[in-house]
Amino acid sequence: MNTIDDFVSGFDEEPGYLNFAAVGPVGQVVVEEEQAQIELLRRARFGSLDSLDQQDERVREAVSAVTGFRADQVSFQPNTSTGLMHAMFGITGGVILSQAEFPSMTYAAVRAAESLGVLNPLWLETDYGKVTPASIREQLDSAVTAVAVSLVDFRTGYLADIDGIRQVIGDRLLIVDAIQGFGVVDAPYQVADVVVSGGQKWARAGWDTGFMALSDRAADMLTPVASGWMAGDEFPLDEVLPIQRGAAAFRISNPSPIAQARFAAALEDIASVGVSEIGASVVQKAGRMIDLADEFGIPVTSSRAENERAGIVVLEPAPDQLTVLTASLFNHGVSVTTREGSVRLSAHATTTDETFDMLKASFMSYASAINV
Repeated sequence: MNTIDDFVSGFDEEPGYLNFAAVGPVGQVVVEEEQAQIELLRRARFGSLDSLDQQDERVREAVSAVTGFRADQVSFQPNTSTGLMHAMFGITGGVILSQAEFPSMTYAAVRAAESLGVLNPLWLETDYGKVTPASIREQLDSAVTAVAVSLVDFRTGYLADIDGIRQVIGDRLLIVDAIQGFGVVDAPYQVADVVVSGGQKWARAGWDTGFMALSDRAADMLTPVASGWMAGDEFPLDEVLPIQRGAAAFRISNPSPIAQARFAAALEDIASVGVSEIGASVVQKAGRMIDLADEFGIPVTSSRAENERAGIVVLEPAPDQLTVLTASLFNHGVSVTTREGSVRLSAHATTTDETFDMLKASFMSYASAINV
């Protein structure tokens, strides 16, 4: 096993980067992996390209090591949205979800309902934006066959209690969009029936990487509507073979083996130190951001409780002070996301003291400007 210091040493993003909830800068292990695979493809030496064919199994094993799902329960996907489309188009019945979820989830549900007419989105009344076991319990009825939720909410940074949700919903399908926590939240993924994530954010594998993991029950219950020629074990010639059971049924065509290699390398790096170790560091860094905001009187609207947050901290200054805050952050070279009147900060285990110094300086400039 590597240490957290070993893990951190493999990254060198510029100081001031606090936008991992948007995209995570890749580390050296991912860069080297892509370069190695590209070089194999460039030279195409006799027998060398066989390694590209091995990347699908490798990436599924890597996802298995982080999630606890078996490798045969995993299919590589190019992004979260594709995996969610597969899941929603495969469901029959009512699906409870919040309308405030990231559009990948809501669009998948509505498009499935409009196209096939067998899924019925049931919009959840949340607890001030939080999807909780209690709020779901109040809306459950016999028409509900599935519940869909983000592991970490992209707006509020709220870490959902998926174990508690599982206990409330019984044997209904639980679908989890894990992208805002995958790689830094040691979640009980195996309580879910469908887990979908991309690798470009906290896993830091770059774009065109992701996965869909299915419980055996989900594999039986979901209809693989978009199931292509790669969905089986045999190379189909002169016939269209029946759809096979399992996660492989949700494959359409050959993915990029180079993208698979990047994702596998990133996940192997994470597994070498452990998600819990990385997550503990991320939670501590988020706490430092909250402390700095408190020091300068900037309202924090995301949860302060460690069991309800991961790496996202949301600030919501008075409307007439938002521009001053965003300008101060920009002027000090701090990368964040500003949306809907709030500022979203997101730190990783690799976030340095220099970055916190830059954040503090930006807050100091903001406080000076509004107190003139």
